[in-house]
Amino acid sequence: MRRHRPAVAVLAAAAAVVVAASNASAAPGVPAFLDPADLPARAGTDWHGGAVTSGVPDPLPFCVGEVLPGATSRHRAFWTDLDTSAVQVTVVERDASRAKTLAGLLNKAVKDCAGKVEQEDPGTRATWRDFGTVQVADGAHVQGVQTTRAETGSDAHLFSVGRDGRTVTVVHWGQMGTFKDAPVSGFRNTTRTAVNKLY
Repeated sequence: MRRHRPAVAVLAAAAAVVVAASNASAAPGVPAFLDPADLPARAGTDWHGGAVTSGVPDPLPFCVGEVLPGATSRHRAFWTDLDTSAVQVTVVERDASRAKTLAGLLNKAVKDCAGKVEQEDPGTRATWRDFGTVQVADGAHVQGVQTTRAETGSDAHLFSVGRDGRTVTVVHWGQMGTFKDAPVSGFRNTTRTAVNKLY
């Protein structure tokens, strides 16, 4: 049975594997990544960012991981000293049509995620919310999934999928808590920045 890893577990994995290396700048023509300061502010702590790395994250991001193409993905992990973590994955497809298809698959994976979690793990209750679109480049969409287990409490997850031409970027933010604790407005700003920074 596959189970998602809560935000605090992702935080620990990122901190153990990656030493902060702020090298999000990209060469001309190569998509750039978010900087730690672009993530929604977390009271009492700062964001840290790892190196931009080829391939998909390990473990795969909650909800969207199985859709991401490993060969053409690059990613960057982010974490705080508390219980909040994030990851950005960017994929450059052969053309805009393939990128549009991938963006659609990623958005569908998030929308279907709550139902899939409950089916695979009956002990988990999951809720999906649509937080709307962001007008940037070829468009972006923000969604959220909240999961609750009696033994471990609740985790809130925010996702955005954005596209600029043949390039797709997805950002996953996670934290212990509920939707009430999720910085939706700040994450929408992060989404806009992520897509604008691609090129």
